[in-house]
Amino acid sequence: MTTRMVQCLKLGKEAPGLPRPTYPGDLGKRIYLNISEEAWKSWVSHQTMLLNEYRLTPVDPKARKFLEEEMEKFLFTDDFTKIEGYVPPSE
Repeated sequence: MTTRMVQCLKLGKEAPGLPRPTYPGDLGKRIYLNISEEAWKSWVSHQTMLLNEYRLTPVDPKARKFLEEEMEKFLFTDDFTKIEGYVPPSE
């Protein structure tokens, strides 16, 4: 099985794409076509930090709306919510 490659908008490079859509609707289609598996994994980590920092409940409609907006900003812009005091691990 060959790996599907995408021109990842988040990473700015060609990288292995997601094996299947991970989110419903038009946003999910946009993510599937333009976001790499690596960038998606970084979003999942960031989402976990948001859930913990803001004590969000994923079943709460307001929390889901906030997370969807943050996901779109995180994956497609540089204007997303940063967790205060968080320092990413150096490679």
